[in-house]
Amino acid sequence: MRHGNNVRKFGRNKNQRHALMKGLMLSLIAHGRIETTEAKAKELRPAIEKLVTKANVGTLASKRLVISRLYNLTAEANKLIDTIAPKYKGRTGGYTRITKLGARGGDASKMAVIEFI
Repeated sequence: MRHGNNVRKFGRNKNQRHALMKGLMLSLIAHGRIETTEAKAKELRPAIEKLVTKANVGTLASKRLVISRLYNLTAEANKLIDTIAPKYKGRTGGYTRITKLGARGGDASKMAVIEFI
């Protein structure tokens, strides 16, 4: 039984899952919207929203935490802290939107677009 096991594994081991989420997070920050499968978008949403919430705090510790969560890639972290997070200063959550698309042609996977609101 899968009671309490809420992690989507995507047929990958732990390191591959972390690398996948890293790539998705960095692409979303760089481009503002990405098209991916619905399951990957649903898994990405909590991770990116927690980062935006932490970037809104504005303390040195929160900035360092955001940089470390973005794998010490300071360009993307600075974009998140300086450009993206200030747009949502008055919001307490709900920074992203997932829009469902049709099925992908090759394997009929459910596709979605995740974007910053």
